[in-house]
Amino acid sequence: MKNYETEAAWEYHGGTKHPNGILLNRLHTYHPANRPYPYKKYRNARQIMLSLDRHPTGISALDAISDSVRQYKGIIPDVNLLSRILYFSGGITKTIKFSPPLGEVEFRAASCTGALYHIEMYIVCSDVPGLEAGVYHFDPKNMSLSVLRKGDYRRVIADATADDSSMSRYAVTLVFTDVFSRNAVKYQAREYRHAFWDCGTMLANSLAMASAHRVPYKITMGFVDYQVNQLLGLDEKKEASLALLSLGNPVQYSAGPLPLDKIAESEALEYDFDLTAINDMHESSSLTSRQEVSAWRNQADQKVLHTDKKENSLASHAGADEGIEQTIISRGSTRKFSHDSISQEQLSTILATSTKGIVSDFENVTINDVYLIANAVDGVEKGAYFYNKKESLLKVLQKGEMRHVAGHLGLDQSLPFDASVAIFFMADLQKVLQQFGNRGYRVAQMDASIMAGRMYLASYALRIGATGLTFYDDEVTDFFSPHASNKSAMFMLAIGKKARKT
Repeated sequence: MKNYETEAAWEYHGGTKHPNGILLNRLHTYHPANRPYPYKKYRNARQIMLSLDRHPTGISALDAISDSVRQYKGIIPDVNLLSRILYFSGGITKTIKFSPPLGEVEFRAASCTGALYHIEMYIVCSDVPGLEAGVYHFDPKNMSLSVLRKGDYRRVIADATADDSSMSRYAVTLVFTDVFSRNAVKYQAREYRHAFWDCGTMLANSLAMASAHRVPYKITMGFVDYQVNQLLGLDEKKEASLALLSLGNPVQYSAGPLPLDKIAESEALEYDFDLTAINDMHESSSLTSRQEVSAWRNQADQKVLHTDKKENSLASHAGADEGIEQTIISRGSTRKFSHDSISQEQLSTILATSTKGIVSDFENVTINDVYLIANAVDGVEKGAYFYNKKESLLKVLQKGEMRHVAGHLGLDQSLPFDASVAIFFMADLQKVLQQFGNRGYRVAQMDASIMAGRMYLASYALRIGATGLTFYDDEVTDFFSPHASNKSAMFMLAIGKKARKT
């Protein structure tokens, strides 16, 4: 099975490291005038306009992020609830005008590398109130759904997941896909990392909204790639499925399988960019049969990796805590931090709420550990730390002033130098790949980015700022060694108070 020929993941990971990965051309340039059009359109597909209720649920952001809101049985999302989840996951929340050639940019609910918005969202559902069974594409530009197929195609999803018994519990499945060239035009082969970074931050929003509405959910990473992509009508060399998010309680399948006829063609701009390394990594981490998916899931259940119960309790919220909807609307990627300190309580709140477990097909294992450099946290000495998620404790690795270290590790940028805290999510890839195969590379990136996405939201709920960053891979490992000597950085996040505008 190609998935367990893990030299593919090692070659991709090593080849996309900063600064000298062989899959990255250091002379490559990107000009904002060449920013790809960030929307997918379908020719001749019927459009269903979605109404949007922006009223708050009354659930605090921190409760929603930590998934501490009780989920209720018997909930089937209607079209209005789906509209809210879609909007607060990937809808347009603000528009900012920049000087030419960039011009007007429509920013969305979740962060995205380079604001290139390469993650698309689709719906596969049974009949739900206000929406007939079918396959749909979400258009955030017009806040509408494009009808791709009519009928209940959830059997295809169930079959692609090897009849995972839990899949029959859900009325709706959201499928998150990646349009490779839309991000690769700027970031080259490293795009495939960004696919999961940006999908994960969107999923963090989706999970928070599901929690706020008390809707049961499950994230699935193990599925037959070709079957899901075929259902959506994707050209796998250009766009591919990354993750499934199933929502709601049982609805019986309609009788008999439905035909997979050709669907409406999409209008997509073509970008002349070599996607070979991305296609190779995606193919090498694809699962090709029900049997392979079943075997993969059994590996996930064996708990080879270190496990955490992740039952941290948050005694109190630190300071202000907005509702989840307002937090998502106000969220942005902080462009400049002050050197002002955040409080120890704010940091502990962000860490505790964001590192609780999620319902997924890899939930039995802890994939990523959390390391951080504290530059300015009242009550916490300056230095480098390991965060013990199970005990909610910081373990001192080094003490001392480390702003310059944080700035350097974050690709010599000012943001991590100025921020109060620089956070690194790190995975033992040797163990991850041994257990999950090349698919484990996808899981490691996704696990880190969901945690980071939750930290993004928790920071803004507490009215401080955050931004995701890239990094010098090997230097991050070296800095946190020997504690992290066997681990690789998956994601970096800077958190702190936003600088006041002058």
